[in-house]
Amino acid sequence: MFQLARAVTRVNRFIGKWASLAVLVIFALLLADVVMRYLVGSPAIWTAELAVLIFGVYAVVGGGYLLTERGHVNVDIIYGAQSLRRRAMLDILTWPLFALFVGVLLWQGYDIAAESLEDWERSQSMWKAPLWPTKIMIPVAAALLLLQGVIRLWADVRVVMGLPVPEDVFGKPGAPETDNTPEPSKEMQQ
Repeated sequence: MFQLARAVTRVNRFIGKWASLAVLVIFALLLADVVMRYLVGSPAIWTAELAVLIFGVYAVVGGGYLLTERGHVNVDIIYGAQSLRRRAMLDILTWPLFALFVGVLLWQGYDIAAESLEDWERSQSMWKAPLWPTKIMIPVAAALLLLQGVIRLWADVRVVMGLPVPEDVFGKPGAPETDNTPEPSKEMQQ
């Protein structure tokens, strides 16, 4: 099981790091569009649309990586003030909501991708960009996110049980436990 968890975590980290380079490609495409529009006087019909398609893939494949790196947003006013063990318990309690969201994403994403692939769907623009490769990434990314979510759940259970949670297997651990006791004031120190 540890090998499978380590492999999923590695795959999500690999995809996340490579997908982050897509921002540079998007920037270059949009810059080329601006140059073509204002310097040449003739915008390219494909640059903006390709940037949107690449951004769509970038957005969906980043979920597993974010979960691996604990990059999702939390309500720190409540969550951040808790001990590592209590945060793990909160994560376990809210995991069914995560599973519901990702389950619907996987189910609907599969339907969208299957229909798009069946029709070899293309955009309605003059360029007629193929949409099916982007839509296929929705269920793929949802499956990777779900697998990483199961691994994160396993890590949270291990934290509650007091067992070690190796980063190479489970991803980045939660923030280290902080001592929530207030520091003494300067008057009290004297």
